[in-house]
Amino acid sequence: MKLTLLCVGDVVGRPGRYVLSQALPRLVKQYDIDCVIANVENAAGGSGLTPQLYEKFLRYGVDLMTLGDHAFRKMDIAPVLAQSDRLVRPANFPPQAPGKGLVVLETRRGHRVAVLTVLGRLFMKPALDCPFTTVDRLLKQLDADVHAVVVEIHAEATSEKVAMGWHLDGRASLVFGTHTHVQTADECVLPRGTAYITDLGMTGPHDSVLGRRKDRVLHTLLTALPSAFEVADGAARLCGAVVVINCEPGTPGRAVSIERVVINESDLPAGERECGDERC
Repeated sequence: MKLTLLCVGDVVGRPGRYVLSQALPRLVKQYDIDCVIANVENAAGGSGLTPQLYEKFLRYGVDLMTLGDHAFRKMDIAPVLAQSDRLVRPANFPPQAPGKGLVVLETRRGHRVAVLTVLGRLFMKPALDCPFTTVDRLLKQLDADVHAVVVEIHAEATSEKVAMGWHLDGRASLVFGTHTHVQTADECVLPRGTAYITDLGMTGPHDSVLGRRKDRVLHTLLTALPSAFEVADGAARLCGAVVVINCEPGTPGRAVSIERVVINESDLPAGERECGDERC
């Protein structure tokens, strides 16, 4: 039994939400996608997620959303985190933090997919528990009827992400990295059947510095003075990966293939723009 996943890199602001909404139907049809996973921690004005945007992503067709170091930037998301089985925050946050670090999602075709995310520790804030031992602990809790295991590592250092891939080879179906907003060209299936990519890339405005206005970022870099890093305007791009997994109950599922995906807004038919309120 095959499972096809679409994993979407960090969605940044309104431009990222727009290109995602327009590209998803095309990608789901083209690849016969069973499950869409998207990192949405930069969705609300570039930082955080609101309840209104959570509902909007569900309407777009995102099956499961993940968060990273900005998980609690918008605290009105806390009740959703506490109740939802479609939203995952880093599992190595303290247990008192609202939300789940691991969920098991049942797809439209009956696959049971375990999804968990952890925050890296190198060059990252806040400093949390070890992501490696956190993943080890959670994998031991999974039931035998899980068909596939997906692990996201939201981290700054490529070395930490690569190490996680090797640490989980044969124990996870897919390991992907997020956070750095630049898609890497190292997608592969590791020797024991784990699909891996260091960073999915960014879904947002690419005429920018990682989704932010170039002039604001350059001002700070050149003067060392603070500046509001607003989300850039202009055409956006969706970045992610399509992964095919051979699912068998009792095992984490072995990856068959992983393919990088890039969709430019200019290649899509024009759709209706969202309202200007970043909360909705």
